[in-house]
Amino acid sequence: MTVTVDPGLSTAEVNERVSLGQVNVTHTPTSRSLGDIIRENVFTFFNGILTVCFIAILLLGDLRDGFFFGVVVFNAAIGIVQELRAKRALDRLALLAAPETAVRRDGVVSVIRPEEVVLDDLVIARPGDQITADCAVVITTALFMDESLLTGESDPVAKKAGDPLMSGSLVQSGTAEARVTAVGADSYASKLTAQIKRHSLVHSELRAATNRILVYLSWILVPLIIIIVFGRISTYGGFAALADPNDQSWRQALIDAVASVVGIIPEGLVLLTSLAFGVAAISLSRQKVLVQELAAVEVLARVDVLCLDKTGTLTTGTIGFHGLEQLPGADQDLAPCRVALAALSIDDAGNATSRALANQFELGSAVVEERLAFSSFRAFSAVRLRGGGDSVRVVAEGVEADRVTLGGADEAEALPGHVPGDTRGEFGPEDEALTSVTWLLGAPERLLPGHPEALAAAHEIASSGRRTLVLSWCDLPTESFVDEPERVREATPACFVILEETLRPEAVGTLEYFAEEGVRVIIMSGDNPHTVASIARQLSLGDVALDASTLTTDDELTDALATTSVFGRVAPEQKQRVVALLQAQGRSVAMTGDGVNDAMAIKDADLGIAMGNATPATRAVSRLVLLDSRFDRMPEVLMLGRRVIANVERVSNLFLSKTVYGIILALFTAIFAWEFPFLPRQLTLVSVLAIGVPSFFLALAPNRRRYRAGVLPRVLKFSVPTGLIAAAACLLAYGPLRSALPQVEARSLSTISLFMVSLWIVSVLARPLSRPRLALILAVSAAFLLAYLLPFTQSFFVLQITSLGWLLYVLLIGAVGAGGIELYYRFAKRRGLVVDRE
Repeated sequence: MTVTVDPGLSTAEVNERVSLGQVNVTHTPTSRSLGDIIRENVFTFFNGILTVCFIAILLLGDLRDGFFFGVVVFNAAIGIVQELRAKRALDRLALLAAPETAVRRDGVVSVIRPEEVVLDDLVIARPGDQITADCAVVITTALFMDESLLTGESDPVAKKAGDPLMSGSLVQSGTAEARVTAVGADSYASKLTAQIKRHSLVHSELRAATNRILVYLSWILVPLIIIIVFGRISTYGGFAALADPNDQSWRQALIDAVASVVGIIPEGLVLLTSLAFGVAAISLSRQKVLVQELAAVEVLARVDVLCLDKTGTLTTGTIGFHGLEQLPGADQDLAPCRVALAALSIDDAGNATSRALANQFELGSAVVEERLAFSSFRAFSAVRLRGGGDSVRVVAEGVEADRVTLGGADEAEALPGHVPGDTRGEFGPEDEALTSVTWLLGAPERLLPGHPEALAAAHEIASSGRRTLVLSWCDLPTESFVDEPERVREATPACFVILEETLRPEAVGTLEYFAEEGVRVIIMSGDNPHTVASIARQLSLGDVALDASTLTTDDELTDALATTSVFGRVAPEQKQRVVALLQAQGRSVAMTGDGVNDAMAIKDADLGIAMGNATPATRAVSRLVLLDSRFDRMPEVLMLGRRVIANVERVSNLFLSKTVYGIILALFTAIFAWEFPFLPRQLTLVSVLAIGVPSFFLALAPNRRRYRAGVLPRVLKFSVPTGLIAAAACLLAYGPLRSALPQVEARSLSTISLFMVSLWIVSVLARPLSRPRLALILAVSAAFLLAYLLPFTQSFFVLQITSLGWLLYVLLIGAVGAGGIELYYRFAKRRGLVVDRE
């Protein structure tokens, strides 16, 4: 009978379902929406407070005192533009890394996006695929599903015709054709993808520190504003003055209150943190690195253990056929072995091994009756052949092959183990079931039990760096190995199949870089330990690879990790356990890989990195995707991560120093009923030149300083003392000025002392002072000087100086304050609170 292939839906049927809305539309954006970007950059708590202050100035004061609001608008605009650039870059790259689904329509198999799948589509499930819509199995060939993302169970689940395939499950091995039963809102696909992404946000120390700072400020800001308002009212005549319609001093109280509040809020801190992440993501996108979560850039800088899968990461991932070798002491005809390998190589859903064997052998007239796909659980694949005839038929589950003309005794004698004269081995129409042979191809450790000499020979071949597989045969049907893989003991070894891999040219230099940076590298491969050890020797990672299949408990794994960093025969669940054990030791772990067997370990790692040729499931759970699969991109990611961490710590010191001295000045002047030492526009001038402009350049400057834990404590231990010194300098300067000079000139002189101390904070944080950084400091100093010299800026910022004596006084106070900053910086540097090495 003729094999019938289900053609799937027709184009008309697909269009009908699309018109009815029966499409697997999912809402899994690769980046934030435009609305989210605008909302998070504009509608913030601090922007709200500053907007209220601006409205108050607009209605009751001098609009020039609302100059600070320009900083708010500029910050929001820069943040929006930068995030939109990052969004466009990430969305474009995400298209290259998007999951895909194979379906058959009009009898033709095509690969489409998950959202293009419609109800009743015929999905072709292949190893490594992620099921994107709920399906029911129609036919299957030894299908095993990984449902751990759904159930938490790591053991593969066998599926047969009629069984459901839930969206989100992963095809571990085997193939199937399945009919889509639920799409869109009725499917788990969208929810599951979101859950995978939300499973655990990357832990960002910078994000956590910034959020904690903002929470602390939010707690104290409201009561502080109340104190400031009452203090300002008290300073300008009390509540009685408010009741007097002829007394306009309350307007000055309002301006002072606004100045006090503006001095407290670190309006650019969140912007520059996001800006640093966004610029790093854009830089990486140009090098074909997809950042699926911005904070992932920071995480690699914190990683101290990098777990690698040999295949596809350290090697090119392409395997070439080297040859066949006889078993020790054997002198066997390899012709039937070549036919078997031809059958194993024509599997459309095969792995890299079957692709390496493709076009190397001729199948001839043999017929493939059954097929068992490779599984890391079994460590072998199998095919059942029936010899003779000119036709080749693949007999899938539930489908019979055409009857073929069978050959005679000559072909029977070619079978391993045939005894001349034994008519049971002859091929005849009435005895064709007796002519079927099952061939197994897999790991020597699995297929050579009870053959120590052959196993030793396999290890010797593997030690040269070549990958060694064993081809065995038996008369058992392939299905007998599904539930009882240990029955491989009944198979007879036939020959060695030798393959070889190519080491990535950039691997040696990349690993040397990580070694210099103090990052421990662990190789976890599913290959033969001898093969892995050979690769490790070429990479100077050790001479011996430990066989992970002998490590059955967590204690054994822990002891092994303490003594070695190269492992072979690592099962997928062991990779997860290794990641968990290292994390339990307080290590920050990155995991790279490309196979579906790496997906869960990548998902659980602090930073999951997928190669560009990884399976859709592996890419979906990773934080970074190396789209061109170039491992040498990793050092650049590390350097950008270090730049982000070190530079954001720098600018945080600047902004929080301002917040500290703003709080001190606001409280002191409110409690002692002093006029505030600055107008809002004068404080904005200092903030822009001594904080905003320098922090923008410092946030994006090159910085290779190694990561050190404890960002928030270090920032607080630096910014609080320097903020206190700056506040003390301002009060020392303003104290005698407020009674000796008119208020306009007193404030003009106080602004100089604040700028000098603030500029010195910038100078110590910018060290080592390269020429560009020195030029930056000189440029903002010149801009500040011009503000006092140019008539327009004098008038705009209300800057007026007539007394040379008092000018020298504030310069002296400013110099003393700068000296205090320098002394504390040197003390903090010795204590490790600041590091200027890059």
